[in-house]
Amino acid sequence: MSTNSTVPPFRHDFVPQHTDSPNPSFVYGRKVAKTEEGSRWVEGEKAGWKVVDPATEEPAKLYALMISGIVPRPIAFVSSVSEDGVENLAPFSWFNMVTHNPAMISVSCSNLSPAGPLKDTAHNIKTTKGFTVNIISEPFVENANVTSLDAPATFSEWPISGLTKEPSTHVKAPRVKESAFSMECELFHAHDIVNPTSGKHTTTLILGLVKAIHVRTDIMNERGVVDFAKFKPVGRLGDISYARVGDAFRLPRPAWKLEGEKIQEFLKGLEEAQSA
Repeated sequence: MSTNSTVPPFRHDFVPQHTDSPNPSFVYGRKVAKTEEGSRWVEGEKAGWKVVDPATEEPAKLYALMISGIVPRPIAFVSSVSEDGVENLAPFSWFNMVTHNPAMISVSCSNLSPAGPLKDTAHNIKTTKGFTVNIISEPFVENANVTSLDAPATFSEWPISGLTKEPSTHVKAPRVKESAFSMECELFHAHDIVNPTSGKHTTTLILGLVKAIHVRTDIMNERGVVDFAKFKPVGRLGDISYARVGDAFRLPRPAWKLEGEKIQEFLKGLEEAQSA
């Protein structure tokens, strides 16, 4: 695969770490512009706004805008099997967790064209009911990317990917052995989304019930959850850009039991200042 020689090489020695939050001295009610970085951020608003009407914008332009603004997006590397036994492998960046109880994920599959057939993945899941979702990590992102090829339905992407099929325990579709976090899923519901203006079926929303999770122990921490620095997950940005996980910071959720009295005191002071 060709590379862009005008950009620096990928840094394989990069090690993300936890840092302090951007504004650790935050107090209730503090305006964004009160910090140096926040002031620069607010200043940018003076350049104005562009308001886009999705109902009238060209679909291609709307697509490019939305995938550049809704970022970063997790990627579902989906393995499925057709009713004829053809094994399909494809990445989707319209994907996320729906709930943990029951364990469920969502994947959105656009049609090949507004008037065209379903993508292989959506068709396979609808007909054979089982699939796997494999999370992509840095070491094999190129392997995963080649499976986005617009190949015919009778073509299996597995051989060109260089990835390894690992048998699943609950579904027919294999999982990707190189993925450190894989989920075996059964079709819970498939909802065909129809454009309210054109009346055309444009997308199929897949809800998958997670039947098994395979997670490599070497990427887990002492608390029994995934360590993102070891996992090295990859996300999607706009255009053909991907993102790695950089430094992270932790922000605890405020609890009313601990913060309620302080919040009420702040609101009382704010009310008194406004009425003075």
